[in-house]
Amino acid sequence: MDEARDSDVIVVGSGVIGLTTAVLLAEQGRRVRVWSREPAERTTSAVAGALWWPYRIEPARSVGDWSLQSLSVYEELAARADETGVRMVDGVHGETRLDDLGPWAARVAGLRTASRGEYDGPGVWARLPLIDMPVHLRWLRERLARAGGTVEARTVESLADPLAEARCVVNCSGIGARTLVPDASVRPVRGQLVLVENPGVRTWFASAAATAHTSTYFFPQPGRLVLGGTAQEDDWSLEPDPAVADAIVKRCAQVRPEIAGARVLGHRVGLRPARPAVRIERELRGDGRVLVHNYGHGGAGVTVAWGCAQEAARLADGTAASS
Repeated sequence: MDEARDSDVIVVGSGVIGLTTAVLLAEQGRRVRVWSREPAERTTSAVAGALWWPYRIEPARSVGDWSLQSLSVYEELAARADETGVRMVDGVHGETRLDDLGPWAARVAGLRTASRGEYDGPGVWARLPLIDMPVHLRWLRERLARAGGTVEARTVESLADPLAEARCVVNCSGIGARTLVPDASVRPVRGQLVLVENPGVRTWFASAAATAHTSTYFFPQPGRLVLGGTAQEDDWSLEPDPAVADAIVKRCAQVRPEIAGARVLGHRVGLRPARPAVRIERELRGDGRVLVHNYGHGGAGVTVAWGCAQEAARLADGTAASS
């Protein structure tokens, strides 16, 4: 491998984790190529409801820092919402108490107990980033291109393939890591959403226990209201279930009755790449090659994307310890 290619990095995966990591590396002066079997618009990230909130992700000791680093970036990006897809929106997390949240909560400006008028039950009010993922993924891809990075349609059968072409490979393959690494601890958690015409809902709502198979949430996105959801472990089906969709609408309408009559625009299904803990780790391979893993973000990939990307970029340069 010639010296001119020593600065090359191949990022495997074009979801929010892969593209964010690629952007940071490219803006540090690395020559970055993203290899992905499918375009960003067809990844799990494109389906995400995409409210910033640490949800179904470990390890807690690291998640708080990754989340707060990402929050800081999203707050800046919200100043250009039309371009970046990031908006700051008010809402309530139902059946949640401040005392039950991690130390990170004390550093979220304005996070407080919800008033009776905001929610009839225990809940917390917050103004948080809500991200229109198709817009955001397109913006990430364009930012990567401005930094000199490229996205290539490549099906990766083995991590040896990109390692043969670049001295550094960052594995952001999400659910694909189960077979690509292989890592049997990566499991799908199926999420189903219903898209409806927005009947005038301007605030978001979410209520979900960490271990529950169903949840109730609605997120006002431009041109639609996103209703959810499910957390079905080890379910690989990408086909929307009509009965599940009906149940989602009914749960959301119990919170906001006007949702019951909203016209359905479509259905979405995504597979969250769950793992007992996020894997951000550096491996040294032969001939000085470096493999960095950055996968297993479960239901909080958007929430930790920038924090994890920063750590993965440090690992790619050999300036951070594995976690």
